[in-house]
Amino acid sequence: MRDDMKKKVAFVTGAASGIGRATALAFAHDGARVVVADTLQGEGERTVLMIRDRDGEAEFVLCDVSNPKDVEAALQKTAALYGSLDFAFNNAGVEGRMGSTAECSEANWDKVIGINLKGVWLCLKNEIPLMLKQGSGAIVNCASIAGLVGFEGLPVYVASKHGVVGLTKTAALEYAKKGIRINAVCPGAIRTPMLERVAGGPKETDARFAPYEPVGRIGTPEEIAEAVLWLCSSKSSFVTGHALAIDGGWVAQ
Repeated sequence: MRDDMKKKVAFVTGAASGIGRATALAFAHDGARVVVADTLQGEGERTVLMIRDRDGEAEFVLCDVSNPKDVEAALQKTAALYGSLDFAFNNAGVEGRMGSTAECSEANWDKVIGINLKGVWLCLKNEIPLMLKQGSGAIVNCASIAGLVGFEGLPVYVASKHGVVGLTKTAALEYAKKGIRINAVCPGAIRTPMLERVAGGPKETDARFAPYEPVGRIGTPEEIAEAVLWLCSSKSSFVTGHALAIDGGWVAQ
């Protein structure tokens, strides 16, 4: 347990499942009060119950990160509930429809960019002022190894995640002397509902993706959560503007 998380406030988007849920649970385990944000109310509230069942403190907020009013309201509620914002994990994202660059529809482009990239920017836009007021804070954006290398058939997803990495670096430079650290995690193949959708089901996930991982397996949401909490903790106090690949060696090949 990280002592510097106790009674701090963490805001996590896309926390109804997968990496977001695992990270919300990890923050709570280390004593943080967690605001669980998602469009899936039932599963988001389930995350809250999981935290409370473990004697943690959490609240759910309904939030579509591509909607400016939703994001503003979610962060305002966070401040009203707890009076501060110490950590944020901007994790909400979608994969969109697969297909080549020429086949990608405008509707698919707008949806994926709206959630994956605009959504991260909207969160930063509302999180940073809260952290500036207290003179400190740590933000982690969820990019992907698709933010570091290209993948055929996922043009808009790759573009959105490269955008997240660039946005992270820029924001980190802007606030480096103001007490706010901003980093990104770049997960590889992680066992999540999203990856299972891409693979065609839980059983197909290992067969399709494990062979590409030098370590011989796909990762878990909890492994990403551990990295997020490290980036938010005082242990990483000299780290900002970094895009951390957590990928079993995928991009090292």
